[in-house]
Amino acid sequence: MSDKVKNSKKKNVINRYGLIVMLLSVVFVVVLVFIVRIMFVEGEVWREVGRKETVKKDRIILPNRGNIYAADGRLLAASQPLYGIYVDFMSEGIRKDSLMKHADALSKALANKFGDRSAAEYRRIFMDGWKQSRIDSARVAEAKKAKSTERVKVKSRYIRIIKRDINYLELKEIRAFPFFNQKSNRSGLIAEERTTREKPFGRLAGRTIGSIYKEIEKGGASGIELKCDTVLKGFQGVKSRQKVQGRWIDIVEVPARDGIDVHTTIDIDIQDITERALRNKLVETDAESGCAVIMEVETGEIKAIANLDRLSEGVYAEGNPNAFSYMSEPGSTFKTLSLMVALEDGIVTPQDSFYVGRGLFEYKGKVVRDHDWRHGRDRGYETVSRGMYSSLNTVISKMILKGYENNPERYVKRLYDLGVTKKIDWDVPLSGKEGTAQIRSPKDKSNPWSKTTLAWMSFGYETQVPPIYMLMFYNGIANNGKMIKPFLIKSYMKDGKVVKEFATDVINPSLCSAKTLKQVQDILVGVVNEGTARAVRSDGFQIAGKTGTAMIASGGGYSGYYVSFCGYFPAEKPKYTCFVGIRRPKGSPSGGLQPGKVFKDIAEGVFAKDIFVAPATVWNNDSITKIRLPYIKNGRYDGLKTVLAGLNINHAQPAGMPAWVKTGVDSTHIMLSGFVPKKGLVPDVGGMGARDAVYILENAGLKVKMVGAGKVFSQSIAPGTKIVKGSVMTIGLK
Repeated sequence: MSDKVKNSKKKNVINRYGLIVMLLSVVFVVVLVFIVRIMFVEGEVWREVGRKETVKKDRIILPNRGNIYAADGRLLAASQPLYGIYVDFMSEGIRKDSLMKHADALSKALANKFGDRSAAEYRRIFMDGWKQSRIDSARVAEAKKAKSTERVKVKSRYIRIIKRDINYLELKEIRAFPFFNQKSNRSGLIAEERTTREKPFGRLAGRTIGSIYKEIEKGGASGIELKCDTVLKGFQGVKSRQKVQGRWIDIVEVPARDGIDVHTTIDIDIQDITERALRNKLVETDAESGCAVIMEVETGEIKAIANLDRLSEGVYAEGNPNAFSYMSEPGSTFKTLSLMVALEDGIVTPQDSFYVGRGLFEYKGKVVRDHDWRHGRDRGYETVSRGMYSSLNTVISKMILKGYENNPERYVKRLYDLGVTKKIDWDVPLSGKEGTAQIRSPKDKSNPWSKTTLAWMSFGYETQVPPIYMLMFYNGIANNGKMIKPFLIKSYMKDGKVVKEFATDVINPSLCSAKTLKQVQDILVGVVNEGTARAVRSDGFQIAGKTGTAMIASGGGYSGYYVSFCGYFPAEKPKYTCFVGIRRPKGSPSGGLQPGKVFKDIAEGVFAKDIFVAPATVWNNDSITKIRLPYIKNGRYDGLKTVLAGLNINHAQPAGMPAWVKTGVDSTHIMLSGFVPKKGLVPDVGGMGARDAVYILENAGLKVKMVGAGKVFSQSIAPGTKIVKGSVMTIGLK
């Protein structure tokens, strides 16, 4: 090849390389221009886009809400994460062959685990979901092809699989099921978390524990949940989410601080006893509502509080805080306040008497009536004590008029001095006048004092004293004159350590003198033993207290009755004080037969729970020693023997080691005597508990219907009657 040709080819190559270099230089310059433009002109805009795509700032971390505990440490309310289970059938990694391969096994596993659907129904959900996803995908593709700006609504991206929300352990379990054991982008599994407030004991003390809003971050809505919301809710944290290698990770900037636990004074067992007793009586009397509160005498701790409102016939549930919100006239339970004031001021003694006549007393144009005035008999004179026993309005009003008619301000001041009008911050949220005692004063211009106010106030009218104040006052009588605040919140705790503890709050260290206190205590025992509260008497221990019946003011008149009973037990050494109030019960209103019966059921239930024992009196030379022996039901000997041995209680062995025994008490021993039910004859189940009575009667061939609770006191077919197989026998328990 000639040199001329070679030089020509070389020149062409150089020219081509030069052209390429020029083009690359131009591209470089253009790229450099764009880099400079992006960095310095549009830089902040693109950096913001990058942050949005790879970093999500200031996302809230919700703290764990503190728990609420009963006195013995059992949970009353706790936060629990629950998960709604869905499948995204348009997930990019989901494959038809994999779904079809595992659909049968997955459906069977879900049906066996949850039982809300059959395996066939679960499989249909998966098949229908996949079919819908193909339809949705086609519609999305068509929209893209047509360059439509309208958003395509898809139905297969969020299909619920399990009807109910599941807990974390159940979530872990289903993630091991066929198909769901793959990565979420391949299985389409979505577990949507929400935090709920669980109450292990259901509706027990529901109004007192309270509730939270559906959106948990809003906090408490009622009860202790609201009262202690700032303590329970904790403090929110802050996190950001950053995309690293295609995966989102959380970066905590400010950690959340979990809420503090609240420990209450509630005793779960006493609460259950209280609610059952109150609900049974409300159903029986078809009452509008009721409340019952029981507190520990020495400490002021509320061990149970029930507030039940009628939702429909025979259905009652926790509603209003009735123990605090019953702003009505208390009636005759208020007479004890008048009695204490009059005795302390020396106006009367328990033996002083007043003329009662036929139970009508006209005072300044208005007639004071006793509850039994319609009987028309002339009772003559009645002492102050007997007037309290029989709850005679005439006696109490004349007693107060005797001492304070010319100086009613002194009477009102003495009531205020007791502390029953003191403004108290209770452990539940209240509104308006709820939880305050309204006792009229002659100096109050907004509620003018009338010429008859003093007489009617003396027996519980023209005042508003909610149950919680009445409970507090009677507890002061039981507590040797020291009146203390009833309370529900015992302590705040964090990680098992006490953060704050609440001590007993003394409202009045001494209600009255020791002499007056003893006189009042004796009279309250007499009310139960000889007066309007005879239905409250218990065979196992002494109860002291006072009944109350008041008409309810409504629309300028009166409509229905509010009946109540407040007292304490055992009277000789009080441990608990209890108040029971019932609004608008059907039938004849009676503080003894209606709330008094509830009180008795609560007291005997608590008595049995705490293994209170009835005193047996033993003579030693010239002194008397009280030995306390348990009150025991008739029943099976083997179980009874085990309990007595465990409690180390002496008992005389029954002859012949019988299966069934009747019980008794002598001076130092439990006495047991065996008996054998006669075949073909109705056995005597008197004094037995429900379980033993039902067992022995059904074994004898009878069908049993029970009424009440406690021990058997009546049976519809007399003992010794020839049995007719299949007959229905009703046993009454109390």
